[in-house]
Amino acid sequence: MKAESKFQIFDAVPDSLEPIRDFIAAFATANNIERKKIFKLSLAVDEIATNIMNYGYPLAGIDDGTIQVSIGYQDKQLKVVLEDHAMPFNPIEKGMPTPEDLMKPVEDRPIGGLGIFLARQSVDLFDYEYREGKNRNIFVVAID
Repeated sequence: MKAESKFQIFDAVPDSLEPIRDFIAAFATANNIERKKIFKLSLAVDEIATNIMNYGYPLAGIDDGTIQVSIGYQDKQLKVVLEDHAMPFNPIEKGMPTPEDLMKPVEDRPIGGLGIFLARQSVDLFDYEYREGKNRNIFVVAID
């Protein structure tokens, strides 16, 4: 494994989702991370990035927001951090759908929360912090 890290800044628009996935996949592939782990990590990042784009910046009244994506490998862990200047929002505090909610037909489920649920289920550790005026969503995948 290469013990390096990289970051890149993306516009907070839906057209950036594929380049963000490509950025993560290129780094993970270069570090010989298995495809299934890359897919699950990308799914988690995609869900949270979409929330930042669709809710965080619009609620903050910011039209030209960005998302900084940092990725690194260290101590048998692949770590991705999304940083943004959108409205502060801690997804950890968002209530998760109950098993009963997940069994309901889509039209009967409460709106929201499923993307955060998927993100949390797709990685080994999902964390959040608000520091220096930035949201930091942290995703960690253990590598054997």
